[in-house]
Amino acid sequence: MAKEKLIKDKRVNWRKELGLAPGYIILILWIIFTFMLLGWVIAASFSTTKEIFMGNALKFESGIHLENYIKAWTTSNVSVFFTNSLVYASISCVLLILVSAPAAYVLSRFDFVANKVIQSSFVSAMGVPAVMIILPLFGLVANWNILNNVLANKAALIFLYVGINIPYTTIFLLTFFCNLSKAFEEAAAIDGCSPMKTFWVIMLPMAQPGIITVTIFNFINVWNEYFMSLIFANSDKVRSVAVGLYSMINSMKYTGDYAGIFAAVVIVFLPTFILYVFLSEKIIAGVTGGGVKG
Repeated sequence: MAKEKLIKDKRVNWRKELGLAPGYIILILWIIFTFMLLGWVIAASFSTTKEIFMGNALKFESGIHLENYIKAWTTSNVSVFFTNSLVYASISCVLLILVSAPAAYVLSRFDFVANKVIQSSFVSAMGVPAVMIILPLFGLVANWNILNNVLANKAALIFLYVGINIPYTTIFLLTFFCNLSKAFEEAAAIDGCSPMKTFWVIMLPMAQPGIITVTIFNFINVWNEYFMSLIFANSDKVRSVAVGLYSMINSMKYTGDYAGIFAAVVIVFLPTFILYVFLSEKIIAGVTGGGVKG
């Protein structure tokens, strides 16, 4: 009887599956389109400009041209832009967790007068477009004479990236901490742990799925950020990959090196692609984990 019931439970509900068929078809078409687009870009990065214009980028008639990547990395300043963005994204993500995680924990666990006001302020700040605050910020940075120094300019950009992403990171982690059980803190208090030690030793490791997820989102946001870098980075030594790639596309009008541009696009796209491929399960676990009461 048990085996018959198990077999019955495993039977496919074809009526339900047919109802989901339009969604499956749209999803499959989107996946095929995405793979074809990415495949063509990658193939073009190994071809020549002549083959691209002739529509033979996928045939590799003249062989595979790895020199496109070497030329893009060395002569087109992609290495500088790549390193800048990697530094900006890495340091910003670390600072965001160090600032936002304790703030989110305090807001989720302790009741005080300004608790709701601070939470509402963070939510409101998430809705403020960067374009509304860019001119006052630029005025302050220009008055401090920061833009004339490379290290100070990079530090200013990191500070701006951290400040802009603190509201989102704090609210995301706040929701996650709210769904963690208080029994662990009560047990730690019985053992003599202070609230600060409880947070760093017990609660922060338990929030690892949420921290990994929000760190990935922040990394991608900083990596792809364009507007701040365009305004505050006044030299190639400071620019990120988004602004650097745009300047390369403009220079392409005069050099005509389309193959090199596609190689640069692949290099810039690679870090975020790797994050999605290897950490997709972590992202899903972090997003869904915030909605489950611990």
